Amino acid sequence: MTTASPALNPSRFLSEFYISFWIPTAVLTTALVIKLPSIVRLWRDPLLRAVGGLLLLGCAVFVFCSPSTITAVNRWAGVPNISAPWCYSLLTAVGASCLLLIIAWRNGLSDRSAPTRRAIRWVVAGYAGVIAALWLLFALADVPVERPRDLDTYYATAPFMGEEILLYLLAHCLACVITSRLIWNWVRTEGLDAWLRWGLKLLGVGYLLNLIFDAAKLVAVGARWSGADLDWLSTDLAPPVAALAAILIAVGFILPHAGQYLHDRWRIRLAHRELRPLYRLTRTVHGDGVPFVLRATPELRLTRRETFIRDVLLPLTRRIDTDLDRRSYDAALALGHPPEQARALASAVSILDAVDTRERDIEPADHGPDTARLLQEIGAVSRVLRRPEEIEAVRTRVTRVAQRPVRGAGNCATSPHRPAAEREAKPTSIPRTPVGRHPSRPPESPAGNPPSDAAAPGRPGPS
Repeated sequence: MTTASPALNPSRFLSEFYISFWIPTAVLTTALVIKLPSIVRLWRDPLLRAVGGLLLLGCAVFVFCSPSTITAVNRWAGVPNISAPWCYSLLTAVGASCLLLIIAWRNGLSDRSAPTRRAIRWVVAGYAGVIAALWLLFALADVPVERPRDLDTYYATAPFMGEEILLYLLAHCLACVITSRLIWNWVRTEGLDAWLRWGLKLLGVGYLLNLIFDAAKLVAVGARWSGADLDWLSTDLAPPVAALAAILIAVGFILPHAGQYLHDRWRIRLAHRELRPLYRLTRTVHGDGVPFVLRATPELRLTRRETFIRDVLLPLTRRIDTDLDRRSYDAALALGHPPEQARALASAVSILDAVDTRERDIEPADHGPDTARLLQEIGAVSRVLRRPEEIEAVRTRVTRVAQRPVRGAGNCATSPHRPAAEREAKPTSIPRTPVGRHPSRPPESPAGNPPSDAAAPGRPGPS
């Protein structure tokens, strides 16, 4: 006796791709557990209620449609095939929940317009009527032989039962067609969040697989009506397709929320890490850092670090040289940095200079920089502190530009183009340190101009 090859035996071939109904049940339950706290906390939110109802019904479908559960329910109720209208009702309710969810999700929570309310009433009334018809047809049908796996094809030609099978398949198919169309139209909408777009794509693929499930069932039932035998479409192809569709739909619901949650956590941790260089610098000023708290959330740790940095910078801004800040900004632009990075480099140079000024106990300036701007750009300043070579390049250029003679200005020390503080200060040579303040004028007079203490016309020079 020869055995047919798997290519000629679809039932045997598809049995190798069997997916246990408990796998999609576990995935759907996971999605429900993730959403359950929000559903309980915001119970009045119709969108969350629709999501919870859909996930709960999805779990119930795969629990009660499992062959072992079907057999147990039939024996418990004492009525052969009583699981059939129950499973069909759950599938129909899932279809209705899909439509209600898409209506609430698509139109928004604040939409209480007449078309939206009318659509919700039509969905609820229509599918409630289908569920009632399913139980009525089962009561009229004669199905004495229990068929936990192939009831759809076995009773496809039975009076009333065949109509019941066709009714639930058409109701489920209609819901999947409408839901799939709305989802794919929504995917093409501009301005969607990336996580939401990928979640919608997974939902769209899941509902397309549900259409394949309905098509396989309808073809198998139609073949029975015509006298052919394509039962493998219903018993071997449709169940794994339905399981895969449920997994994709569950992941599609999880992804936008879980993805956004993980993205926010990563962004917070990255911001906390980016502030480390500026935090270390401000600790040298304050002496102590932020106390460690074991159970602090990432958001709290970030807030405490930002608050510490701003609390230290606020009194330090009185020692910032605004002229040095301006010249550092011009130097950074001249080195080819974009305006945003040039602003951060200038602030970093000014803060380092202010730290050194504080260590040398120099009298603070009367007018400081724009404090609000400086406190808002602590992230950018901390990032450039990771690149000391760029800061050193800006400092070098500031010093080089300051040492150039001013053309047509006469005596450089008394030139009106220089700030009054620089004209009054005696030129000194300040050593260069990583956090040192650079003088705003050169240590020696430019070539070609007499020094400030040289003899002026009409005055006796030094003997």
